[in-house]
Amino acid sequence: MPAQPLLPFLLLSLLVSGARAEPVSASSEAQLVKSLQAINDNHLDVALNEVDSLLRVNPNFKLAQLVKGDLLMAHAGAIDDIGSAANARPDEIKGLRDEARARMQRVMSQSGEKLVPRFLWQMDAQQKYALVVDTSRATLFVYENVNGEPRYVTDFYVTIGKLGTEKLSSGDQRTPIGVYFVKAELPKNKLADIYGDGAFPLNYPNEWDRKNGHTGEGIWLHGTPRDTYSRPPRASNGCVALANDDLNRLAPYLQVGITPVIIANHIDWSTAQDLGERNQLAQAVEQWRKDWASLDTNGYLKHYSRDFTSGNMNFAAWARQKQQVNSAKSWVKVSLSNISMFTYPEQPDLVVVDFLQDYSSSNLSNRMKKRQYWIKQGSSWKIIYEGAA
Repeated sequence: MPAQPLLPFLLLSLLVSGARAEPVSASSEAQLVKSLQAINDNHLDVALNEVDSLLRVNPNFKLAQLVKGDLLMAHAGAIDDIGSAANARPDEIKGLRDEARARMQRVMSQSGEKLVPRFLWQMDAQQKYALVVDTSRATLFVYENVNGEPRYVTDFYVTIGKLGTEKLSSGDQRTPIGVYFVKAELPKNKLADIYGDGAFPLNYPNEWDRKNGHTGEGIWLHGTPRDTYSRPPRASNGCVALANDDLNRLAPYLQVGITPVIIANHIDWSTAQDLGERNQLAQAVEQWRKDWASLDTNGYLKHYSRDFTSGNMNFAAWARQKQQVNSAKSWVKVSLSNISMFTYPEQPDLVVVDFLQDYSSSNLSNRMKKRQYWIKQGSSWKIIYEGAA
């Protein structure tokens, strides 16, 4: 009996896309997709050879194990769907089907290589790379800072929270959406096996999360257990998880305290309009600096939203403090450098602005890394949060 077609949902996605993937590399994911494409062409022996080769390198790749089982059974009878030949729990089969679908969609879509996410308005000179996670595509993109402009480098398959995104509270098994930064590196020998070859904690909850009452902690980039090559798209407790070999390839791109990690439900790509918006915000930041340096307290305060907070201070308390402080000074100098700007996912009129601030006055001098959240209210940009970065 001739072998029956496998993976109907994958074949449908291939037909709908109207295109085949680019020539594949030697990566595990590309090899798996090559096997699935061979299934699509009904070249089952080729598909079996590919998946066998993959499993020799990564014997704990559960999805590849499942595909191999189906291929072996296909020679004996019809297989209706991926996992039909497996003796596994329905929820596990569903997760692996989701992984197959996500990996195929990743390879079929090449947008991240050709376009720039609108989140990356401006990278500072110290930020060698930026990461953008598209949770809808189970993909983490890496962009290099080339003379201030982001350029695509590579991407990785990732797993997010079991219950999706929009994290609000501790233990909700969701992945947060927002602009975050790598704050530490934890080596393998200090971690439980579930975190794999290492972990990079993020600064969740960030300033915007706390302002909006979001709780919880422990959102990391991390690897997978020794007995697991990769996991379904939604399988973590909220972290962003990668296969261990992918995490090890990602690690050199990460700078503790510097690298931004932007997690989004989907990626909006940059347009010419974004350049105009970025320039308008850059002008607002510069005018804020000038008004502060000129001791024009009223002009300085006009840059702040009435919804502004900083620590325990609201706008009224902030205004009183600034008026009191400035009244005791005869001169002020302020300079800004290493300015970065990242728009906030799901909130296109909110931008995280970081810079190195050099401040000197008639009675005080200091240098600090500062973070501001600017929000567009009407036609004007206003500061809604300010504090140390």
